[in-house]
Parts: sequence; structure tokens; C-alpha cells
Amino acid sequence: MSSALTDLLRYPIVQAPMAGGVSVPQLAAAVSEAGGLGFLAGGYKTADGMYQEIKQLRGLTGRPFGVNLFLLQPEHPGASTGSTGTAAATPPSAAVEVYADQLAGEAAWYKTELGDPDSGRDDGYDAKLAVLLDNPVPVVSFHFGTPTPDVLDSLRRAGTLTLVTATTAEEALAVQHAGADAVIVQGVEAGGHQGTHRDNTENDGCGIGLLTLIAQVRETVRIPVVAAGGIMRGSQIAAALAAGASAAQLGTAFLATPESGAPALHKQALTDPRFVRTELTRAFSGRPARALVNRFMREHGPYAPAAYPEVNHLTSPLRKAAAKAGDAQGMALYAGQGHRMARELPAGELVEVLAAELEAARTVLSQGGADR
Repeated sequence: MSSALTDLLRYPIVQAPMAGGVSVPQLAAAVSEAGGLGFLAGGYKTADGMYQEIKQLRGLTGRPFGVNLFLLQPEHPGASTGSTGTAAATPPSAAVEVYADQLAGEAAWYKTELGDPDSGRDDGYDAKLAVLLDNPVPVVSFHFGTPTPDVLDSLRRAGTLTLVTATTAEEALAVQHAGADAVIVQGVEAGGHQGTHRDNTENDGCGIGLLTLIAQVRETVRIPVVAAGGIMRGSQIAAALAAGASAAQLGTAFLATPESGAPALHKQALTDPRFVRTELTRAFSGRPARALVNRFMREHGPYAPAAYPEVNHLTSPLRKAAAKAGDAQGMALYAGQGHRMARELPAGELVEVLAAELEAARTVLSQGGADR
């Protein structure tokens, strides 16, 4: 399916924006140069930090790229929504305090202090949006909710294509109604944070598999679909395209590349036999995120409150200290269900390999699946 987005690309391959220092300019540039769509993650950065990375990326490639922004959900109890769709949420402080008490032993073990849970609630959304309107980029995507129509319209008038993550057909319909150019359909297999628009604890672990979700969304909306969730091979991209997607977004597949900014321990853990499975957890950030199961998740996941970004701020020093100590059991090892298929290839080469696998799968499909 041709669209304004796919017309930018040689291959229908999008590198997922992975916050926390993974999606660095070198990674995004390598993917874009190879014919995919590289992405920077605006989450957890200051507006100036994001701007500096955009400048650096533009110095590395003249090809199209994207920038991702986090939204806080306005449905959170006590939230107030601004004109741009951001929300300042105040979760039950008692639950956060209880969790902080539980993590005191971790802080002592790593010889650090817990972070301030109230150190920032909107991720600098308005300032980052201003940067993207003053210095337009080819593509902007949003996670954790749908921006207001005026925000999407402003970006469109600036020449920017807009994508918004959805995890249900209902969310995808809201994305279409708001005026986004495309919807990123995120299956429950996806690594990192689930892009649910409303963080409802009753739905924890009840996500929808990618192929089923694509089918549901395609029957609900008319805008193009980008498929995300557990995709590690070109044959899986082919399956997503056959199901109705226009392109596929891959995160964990690019996490192991040398250009990725992920710590070496995180990259190694993807194929380490000690980390055999992933689960959704609130242990690190307060929102459901898929990660490799380790000690921290097992000990603290069942007790972590639904309090994002407060929990994320609270655990940040612990995660950094664990990484510095070389302790993968205390790190947030975000990864999708396909993590064991990670390949340590340069990002540009990985794009080419995925494209070749995609073409081979298309050939098999056109021949009726012969010898398969």
C-alpha cells in the first residue's frame, strides 16, 4: 500500500524509537542511509538534548528520519490536560512511597539514592513540540496517547508526517479521528513500553497479538498501518504486509547492532541462555513494559504501582548503578518476544538482510508456498 510514509522509504522498514539512550543518531542514520526509516527517541531527553541529536543526525544523513515523543495520559486520576494534549498526573502518593520503601534495599546494595518521583511529569512535551515546529523533521511519532487535532495539523502544515501508536482497534480509530497520517499498530509481543492510551491495570497482560491486531485495525480505519511487535526477520515483515500493514517497525532487532546505544550487557542478554523469556512489568517505570525477566523484575514487579513517570524517576538511579556495576539482574532489559533471534550485524547491513529476507518470503508466497 503506497502512502506518503512508504514513498519516503526504499524498504518498508522502520527502526523503532527506543528511549533511554538506545536510539542514538548513529543508529538512526545507518538505518535511513540503508533505505529504512531511522528514528530518534525524544523521550527522557530535554528539548535542547533532542534538538542537539537532531542536528547531529542531519549531519550524518540527508535521508528521511523520524523523532518520537511521549504523551502522558489525560485519563489518569487527577490529571489535567493542557491545550496540546499533555497531562500532569498525580498518582496516589502512598503507593509510590510504599514502593520506595521496598526499593530502599536496592539503593543500599548499589550504594546510591532513589530518584525523586516528582522530578518531572510531562517529559517536556510542549518544549519538544516547539522544537519540532520550529525545525521540522520528516516524521514525528507519538507514544502513550493521541495528540490533539491542532497539534497534528500544526505538524502537517510544517511538512511533517505524523504517526501514533495504538494497541487496540478503538485506539486506532481515535488516532484516525485526530488526523494522524498513519497508525503504528503495536502487538503485545513488542519490547519496551506498551503504547496504550489509557493505562488501566485491569488490562495488564491482556494485549492483542500483532497479526490479529492488524486485521482488527484494518477493518476499523482507512489510514495506513505500521506493524510493530516481535518482528525480527524479513519473513515476519512479509506476514505483516500480507495482513494489511504498509511497513514494519522493529526495535529489538536493532538493539543488538553496534550503532545502538544500549549497554553491552543489554545486548548480550538478548541471546544469553540465562534470560529465556520476557514479561510485561511495571517494576522499572510504573507502566507496562516488556523486558527480559531478571531478579529485579521477579522481586519488585508484583508490587510496582501504576504510577508513570514517578516510578521511572524513582528507579532511574538504581538502573544506572546496576549498569555501572555490570549487573544485568538489576537493569531494565527491555526486549520483545523475538529477542533470541537478535543478530549482531551493523544496522545498515541488517536492513539489507531484512529486505532480502522479505523479498525471498514474497517469492515463496507468490509461488504458493512451494517447498515450505
